[in-house]
Amino acid sequence: MDTHSDSEIRSIYQTAQTIAVLGAGTEPEKPNYRVPGYLKEQGYRIIPVNPARKGKQVHGETILSSLGEIKTPVDVLDIFRRPETLPEHWEEILALKPKVVWLQEGIENREFQSRLEAAGITVVADRCMLREHQRLFGNGA
Repeated sequence: MDTHSDSEIRSIYQTAQTIAVLGAGTEPEKPNYRVPGYLKEQGYRIIPVNPARKGKQVHGETILSSLGEIKTPVDVLDIFRRPETLPEHWEEILALKPKVVWLQEGIENREFQSRLEAAGITVVADRCMLREHQRLFGNGA
């Protein structure tokens, strides 16, 4: 678990407008579908990314095949990928320049996280964006 305070996490939500979701899914029973749906309901712009689901629709958005296809500034990059796959996204993440990279619950890669932080990107690891938002702002926030 990372060491960000509640006020730091709250600030991420309060300043973010656009959240890219790497590993977004199309199956309603899975977190990689439910979490971005919840975030969109809370008023965030969601940009889903998943090469295996390219072109499909999720939460009214077309899934992109790579982070490189995103042509708008991203505040938070929410990642649903296995920890060992994270380094393959390194160059695209640096090019995207998100303010925050959020590794969903169960996802940690210390070397990857350290490299992002050294590049000036805030990293939140092993936390669920949906659960943290509900905890800090209430279920219907």
